[in-house]
Amino acid sequence: MKPLLALLAVLALGWPAHAQLFTLSKEQVLHYTALNPFGRFDDGRPMVPDSLLEKVQGLSAEEVFSVLEASGYHNQYEGGWKILHPGKKLVGRAVTAQYMPGRPDVTDVVNKDALAKGMPPSLPERVIDQLRPGDVVVVDLFGKVENGTFGGDNLHTAIWAATKTGFVINGGIRDLEGTIEVPSAGYYRGATPTSFREVMLTGINIPIRIGNATVMPGDVVFGDREGVYFIPPHLVQKVVDQAEITHIHDEWTKAKLMTGKYKSSDVYPSPHDPALKKEYEEYLKKRLGK
Repeated sequence: MKPLLALLAVLALGWPAHAQLFTLSKEQVLHYTALNPFGRFDDGRPMVPDSLLEKVQGLSAEEVFSVLEASGYHNQYEGGWKILHPGKKLVGRAVTAQYMPGRPDVTDVVNKDALAKGMPPSLPERVIDQLRPGDVVVVDLFGKVENGTFGGDNLHTAIWAATKTGFVINGGIRDLEGTIEVPSAGYYRGATPTSFREVMLTGINIPIRIGNATVMPGDVVFGDREGVYFIPPHLVQKVVDQAEITHIHDEWTKAKLMTGKYKSSDVYPSPHDPALKKEYEEYLKKRLGK
């Protein structure tokens, strides 16, 4: 069995009593995010620098897509969301949370262990209390909306106050009239006046599934009007660098088309005429400062 599959099997069955229940140890986080080139938080979660996150803010989903697809990462995007503020991008470091349908015997053990560790009785607050600036809470509520919510306006105010980013919830939210007043960039499946019932919080900062995407703690979350990408830390710099070249290419191409002298096929996707090709290459070098 492959290492990650073995890890997920252990998570599904539950940790042994001596381990921290339903979370990765620092050593496990280091092991499964070994390609991370940046610093880390105390628990081992990758810490992509704020300066790089600022550059990610200027990207589009297509620019992220091109690099991840070329790198063999085909399961990092999920769409079909309701978006709290469609004009606002979401960028930050993932803190993952996994819910499952409730099962009384497991729920009893999880709740007793959580309370023994000093965690609050409220399931969402067990996650929210761990958030810090630049985090994005990413919650797998297996698409459940009615009786499957992760907080209303008060708890989403707490998320915003802690992170100044937003949230991705593969489930529901409540108190939409109040939550929409919170400036979070938020992605969710639906809104309902119900709270949560017959669910249990089974994991924090473990690998989770959000629709078609696999998310690891510390992934860079990127959301725009189209949907949400979860970028592995070791690919963030590559995504940003390639996007800069794409921006310059599009800038040059649009400027040429606006002159009215060229057909689209003359300059897009790349110029065929040797003189135009040379002009573009010189423009690219100049804009890149080379």
